[in-house]
Amino acid sequence: MNRRRRLLPAAVATALGVGLFLAGGLGLAPHGGSNQATTGSTDDDRAATGRGLDADILGLQAHLKAVPGDALAMASLGLAYVQQAKITADPSYYPKAEAVLTRSLEADPAENFTAMAGLAALDAARHDFTAALDWSQRAITVNPDSSTLYGTLADAYTQLGRYPESFDAVQRMVDLKPGTPSLARASYTWELRGDPAAATANMKRALDDANTPADQAFARYHLSQLALDNGDPTSALTHAQAGLRTAPGTASLLEARAKAEAALGDSPAAVADLEHAVGQVPQPEYVLELGELLQSLGRTAEAEQQYQVFRAEQNLFTDNGVALDTDAALFEADHGDPKAALAIAEQGLRTRPFLEMHDAYAWALHVNGRDREALAEADEALALGMRNALFHYHRAMILRSLGRSADAYSELENALAINPAFHPLHTPAARAALAALKGTVDTGEAG
Repeated sequence: MNRRRRLLPAAVATALGVGLFLAGGLGLAPHGGSNQATTGSTDDDRAATGRGLDADILGLQAHLKAVPGDALAMASLGLAYVQQAKITADPSYYPKAEAVLTRSLEADPAENFTAMAGLAALDAARHDFTAALDWSQRAITVNPDSSTLYGTLADAYTQLGRYPESFDAVQRMVDLKPGTPSLARASYTWELRGDPAAATANMKRALDDANTPADQAFARYHLSQLALDNGDPTSALTHAQAGLRTAPGTASLLEARAKAEAALGDSPAAVADLEHAVGQVPQPEYVLELGELLQSLGRTAEAEQQYQVFRAEQNLFTDNGVALDTDAALFEADHGDPKAALAIAEQGLRTRPFLEMHDAYAWALHVNGRDREALAEADEALALGMRNALFHYHRAMILRSLGRSADAYSELENALAINPAFHPLHTPAARAALAALKGTVDTGEAG
């Protein structure tokens, strides 16, 4: 069947191109929890895109006052609202997005792939990946030649734990358009499979292809995270600083630089950068990272203030239809209510059976004393071979609770070999556990 092809206005083309990649890009938020997406998602925090998005939203709103039935403009506005919610960490944009995207689809239900893609991005942002997959598939049926749409499809498959299908979708995305968005996703497929060299090579290709400051900052952020997560904070710092020269003040790059500084022992600079990032964009993951860094420095009252902000943000997100995710589960496990951690993780696993969710569920089971079940979930989190120091640390502590001291010792060594500064609170705990287990292992008393 011949399908209609419409040339898009510049603002709409921006939203459908890099914008949709951002709005749906939870599969590209492997670092530091959910993009966080998270994801999210940290890759959405791009200052240049954010400033342009404000203008796009105002322009689309003005256009719709004059032409209220324009389905394409409504779809583009809805997509822009999703993107704005992620950039500003303000989930009150999600109900606005849902309303305008629904109206767009009512106005043009058959071939409106823009609205379908917007609904996929919205559902992904709210952590309803089954619905996101459905809308992505519908959009691709209408427009099967869109590389961007295959990105949203890949993200949904990834978060649903359907990894072979996700990798196929990423390959199709690259085949259609080998550029920064597709190469960045290709990088992540290799990271998931435990090949940081291939992941880094693909992200460097993404950087080479980046032709805007925002895309360059995006690639630099992920190169910084790849370096840090594999025990090279010096390179991580170099990439973050290069990104900040390209896009000064970008919150995600300030966060990346802070983590590299903390790993290198420069705690004052790390605190200052994280405070700056939180002041610009109070992303929950930044708030939690700042709180844990402050706690590690003995600044417990200040840490508790950040934890209160984090709790308030989680309530705001749930009030706007966002399902709680790994950050919330791990926060409750480490700082709050173990039973709440378990409930959040169990619900999260039903909607997002991704590696990170299996790890969070394993840790929630552990803090509730259910270590045999926890070990199975920890194994699932590592099933693809991803090199993640926190996953190995969690598995080590579960094994220790089960009396398997030699295995726990080995896993602690793995965690610290991958990244000797993987977490401001858990790294010291890992070193202490390793020292405590050493005598048991040396005397052959381990189980």
